[in-house]
Amino acid sequence: MNKPAILFILVATFVGCASAGEKTTYFKSEVAGEDLPFSDAALVGNTLYIAGKGGVLPGTRTVPEDPKEEARLLMEDFKTTLERVDMTMDDLVYVTIYCTDLNLYSDFNEVYRSYFSKNLPPRAFLGSAPLLFGLRFEMQGIAVKNE
Repeated sequence: MNKPAILFILVATFVGCASAGEKTTYFKSEVAGEDLPFSDAALVGNTLYIAGKGGVLPGTRTVPEDPKEEARLLMEDFKTTLERVDMTMDDLVYVTIYCTDLNLYSDFNEVYRSYFSKNLPPRAFLGSAPLLFGLRFEMQGIAVKNE
């Protein structure tokens, strides 16, 4: 399958989901601030699309010195976003994590595992160029509430 066909399938899937008459609700970030030019999350039916999040100290955009604390703040922000729509970390069906230093893989995983009580969602853990605000980690995800 060529790249345009893959892109078409992805776009058609999202558009099909959003155009099925389901209401879309957008949320702004409480941690990163209202001034950023994107929504924190979008709820379409029972599916929540979560924008990239980083582990910053609330209201400051300051990254903690300790990578594990940064990972903990990131996971807490994700958890809070999910709770806003009555979901939990166990409702995540896919996440992507960007990391500027792959040597921190184990540190991130130690924190990450502690946030799930059931199955871990499929994910990608990718090496990255520098991230905004000096972050070491950024995570985005999709969650589905099974009714």
